[in-house]
Amino acid sequence: MRSLAVTLLAALAMACQRQQEITIDPAQLAVFAPLPASVPSEANPATPAKVELGWRLYYETQLSSNGSQSCNSCHMLDAYGAESEPVSTGVTGEQGGRNAPTVYNAAGHIAQFWDGRAPDVEEQAKGPILNPIEMGMSSPEAVLARLMKIPGYREAFTAAFPDDPKPLTYDNVGRAIGAFERQLLTPSRWDKYLQGDQTALTTAEKQGLKAFLETGCHGCHNGPFMGGRMFQRLGVVQPWPDARDPGRFRVTQAPADSMVFKVPSLRNIAKTAPYFNAGNVASLDESVRLMARHQLGRELSPEQITPILTFLQTLTGDVPAQYVVPPPPFAGAGSGS
Repeated sequence: MRSLAVTLLAALAMACQRQQEITIDPAQLAVFAPLPASVPSEANPATPAKVELGWRLYYETQLSSNGSQSCNSCHMLDAYGAESEPVSTGVTGEQGGRNAPTVYNAAGHIAQFWDGRAPDVEEQAKGPILNPIEMGMSSPEAVLARLMKIPGYREAFTAAFPDDPKPLTYDNVGRAIGAFERQLLTPSRWDKYLQGDQTALTTAEKQGLKAFLETGCHGCHNGPFMGGRMFQRLGVVQPWPDARDPGRFRVTQAPADSMVFKVPSLRNIAKTAPYFNAGNVASLDESVRLMARHQLGRELSPEQITPILTFLQTLTGDVPAQYVVPPPPFAGAGSGS
């Protein structure tokens, strides 16, 4: 009996020690924050009518020149809002030059696109529609003429923008889609943990969080979106092997911005492969290895990467189920999609 009691006490002591080893300093957690319920805009306040219109426009293929492409074609809401191919193929069969990032949680980022050329989702939404490689519409006027022919849109724009004397405008197309995208948040168990629920993460996941912090990943991937809050050079410590894309330099023409990109969010990162601006890295473990080497100057072994991957799984959130399918047709009319 004595030996059994000693064994049990030893096991209990070891369990307590393991628990102690994965206790996270609250000061370290202060760089993070739970997701908000939405990302409101003072300049573009959301209303139910505006969000519903944005939902329709997000799935509207008639916003493309040949009626084949919508926002959802490259940012599929039932696939965590990202593109499964390295780069997207547009209406002409041509491919873009950068990987399409996820639209989920993007409204809270510092800017939009890899190079930050759009300040917000309202402005970003207008770009691909007129891009000749992407959706290929010839002009804002052509977009409006197309929408005017579809029964239901005139009334929907009037309901969404009741104070506008001319509600059906191209800027309002962007505002409606932006208002919709501001609702696309994906809370996960990580948020429950940040809100104080210590049981939301497993022991292995907390060990992974500790590894994430000790490696220094949180230097760029922090805040409520686990990234998206800053621009950073790709290849801070060691030069990035593919320097064909100059990044933010295309926007600013400042030499200091060569190879600088918006830091991507790690929300749903396990579901949004392939990775990086070129979409040329297929696996998450390779992405972690490359980031540690080129951004932090650290060579991580597979054994060191595994717990980080375990933690990153906790960032996979719940997508808003009502939006992963197209909206129903306008009452009494087809949508034209």
